[in-house]
Amino acid sequence: MSVSLKSAEEIAAMRVAGRLAAEVLDYITPHVRPGVTTGELDRLCHAYMVEVQQTVPATLNYQPPGHAPYPASICTSVNHVVCHGIPGDKKLKPGDIVNIDITVIKDGFHGDTSRMFCVGAPSIQARRLVELTYQAMWRGIRAVRPGAQLGDVGHAIQAFAESHGFSVVREFCGHGIGRQFHEEPQVLHYGRPGTGLKLLPGMVFTVEPMINAGRAGIRALADGWTIVTADHSLSAQWEHTVLVAPDGFEVLTVSAGTPAPPAS
Repeated sequence: MSVSLKSAEEIAAMRVAGRLAAEVLDYITPHVRPGVTTGELDRLCHAYMVEVQQTVPATLNYQPPGHAPYPASICTSVNHVVCHGIPGDKKLKPGDIVNIDITVIKDGFHGDTSRMFCVGAPSIQARRLVELTYQAMWRGIRAVRPGAQLGDVGHAIQAFAESHGFSVVREFCGHGIGRQFHEEPQVLHYGRPGTGLKLLPGMVFTVEPMINAGRAGIRALADGWTIVTADHSLSAQWEHTVLVAPDGFEVLTVSAGTPAPPAS
């Protein structure tokens, strides 16, 4: 496994890319309301990225091996969609929960982040899932420090989610990021403490747990991208890009509208 350690100059560029990705989410927040289509959210975000920020939407036409090119500039994953939901004609309705995943490229560096949005008044279970998934992500982030191991990060997320009766999707994980969209290492959202890659200052990766209200099982839809829960239960995800700093961690995907970290 070859994990790059970012230089001070590279880290500075990634702070910019991360902030810009988060600012797309700030921009789109007031538009996430009943009646809007996910396709309209995509069009708005695309225009903001390209025309206002002068960034490149990293997902548009992104084509990993074995996949067709991804056809949109953002991912919109609604209710039981776990990840990679393709924007389209679907109108959001009161009670929906939706993850919007943004990755921008600025000056050759990627900024990657996602947030959950509640449309109108969600059910008690949906709101609890959204809030506890946010806390689970932060449990993982707070385990990041030099000398810690990736198993510590995954364990912190898994133990918290499962203690509340939720399940962790295992087929998808966080990833290193920089000049490439997906770099080493893979960051699992489950694991055992004291196992896995030892963290060093200068590593940059995403922490992006996908947590299901029901069982952990998933399936892929025929479009080749959209992943849903096998039991049709709700799913939530939050994502930050994180730097291993000399004295702990630094979240790089921060903007004026970024939700505050949980108290504990």
